[in-house]
Amino acid sequence: MVDNLKLDSQGLLPAVIQDADTNEVLMLGYMNPESLELTRTKGEVWFYSRSRQELWNKGATSGNKLIVIEMWLDCDNDTVLVKAKPLGPVCHTGNRTCFFKQIDTAF
Repeated sequence: MVDNLKLDSQGLLPAVIQDADTNEVLMLGYMNPESLELTRTKGEVWFYSRSRQELWNKGATSGNKLIVIEMWLDCDNDTVLVKAKPLGPVCHTGNRTCFFKQIDTAF
């Protein structure tokens, strides 16, 4: 298990998921210590669902799993970066990534 994690008030930390081949950011989810440990030891990404209050294995229903290649903690131990190989679209909308809505900028 990873020591000295700085969890938020709900016992969670953000997890940024990045494509291991392209470095494209695929999604952001939340992990608790149990889902972090499952991700670390099982080789597939697990999250903690804040809305359902339960663990979930990304892609268990759709088949669009995320296979772990590397895991990193940030300098403050309060965010995890998971570099993964996506086995299909990551977003529940069917898009490759959850970040597909560009914001117009004024500069």
